[in-house]
Amino acid sequence: MTIKAAVVGASGYTGEELFRLLVGHPKVEIAGAHDIRNVGKAVSEIHPNLKGILDLKITEPDYSKLGEEVDVVFVATPHKVAMKFVPKLLEGRAKIIDLSADYRFDDVKVYEKYYAKHESPKVRGVYGLPELHREDIKRARFIANPGCFPTAAILSLAPLVKSQLISLEHIIIDAKTGTSGAGVTLTEATHHSMAGANIRAYAATTHRHAPEIDQELTKLAGRKVKGNFTPHLIPVVRGILSTSHVFMKRFANRGELLDLYREFYVHEPFVRVRDGLPEVNYVVGSNYCDIGLELDQEGKRLVVVSAIDNLTKGASGQAVQNMNLMSGFDETEGLRSPAMRP
Repeated sequence: MTIKAAVVGASGYTGEELFRLLVGHPKVEIAGAHDIRNVGKAVSEIHPNLKGILDLKITEPDYSKLGEEVDVVFVATPHKVAMKFVPKLLEGRAKIIDLSADYRFDDVKVYEKYYAKHESPKVRGVYGLPELHREDIKRARFIANPGCFPTAAILSLAPLVKSQLISLEHIIIDAKTGTSGAGVTLTEATHHSMAGANIRAYAATTHRHAPEIDQELTKLAGRKVKGNFTPHLIPVVRGILSTSHVFMKRFANRGELLDLYREFYVHEPFVRVRDGLPEVNYVVGSNYCDIGLELDQEGKRLVVVSAIDNLTKGASGQAVQNMNLMSGFDETEGLRSPAMRP
């Protein structure tokens, strides 16, 4: 069976990453590339790495028709945009995967605190983290694809939070990201002359991905969890390295903790638990999340490190993984490529 897919937001980095992955997917026909920018241009004019591979013309989306014309629509628009047209798409038959934050929160008031007044607050999607919500994703018609920082942080902490081996009141998440995480629109902070030889902490106590992390960790714990999250911009293009500092409630040696992680993720095709600490170049260009840990000599402080590609497992790769689950395909279809290293 082959399905037809369309991308809304064809000009951006997550749109390009979707095209890069979907052109190699044996069960997908790319039937539409849509945007309000670059209308009439070929996809390969905007994303020259796709020259001769995807020369489809970008057209302005007609949401009332699009939901009927294809089997799945990937929404790769900026935050605060999808909520304007997703309800119209849902009137059709297509399955929808939204890569923005517009539908990630169970409580719309949390979204409105960090983003904007919601224009379609009654629309609800399934939070698309397969490792935690696989069965719901399989049955879903509408997926809210997780953020990149939350994907790395939640996967790195899930076994510990679920087992409650750590203090849930003292979780510190220190994350580093590449400049592509800011999107295609240039800002002073991501301009090469500012970012190329610099490291910058930002939104140190107020980042809008923090409540997304808290939401999912709270579900795992069965009680309120509030982490302490700080992101940093570093001079690489792709990748996130998330370092969490947690504190043990009881003694467990490193071997026991590795066994906990390996058992938790034993059936997960895209989570690799490593003997050592992962590095970004283990995962760039792939859909893998690599996790490693180190325990201090007293057995009290545990450092958990995870690495993902922010554009793949942190966005478009995870979206394709969700599409596979929703469509009854092998979950790894179109996503088996290893990382690009060095």
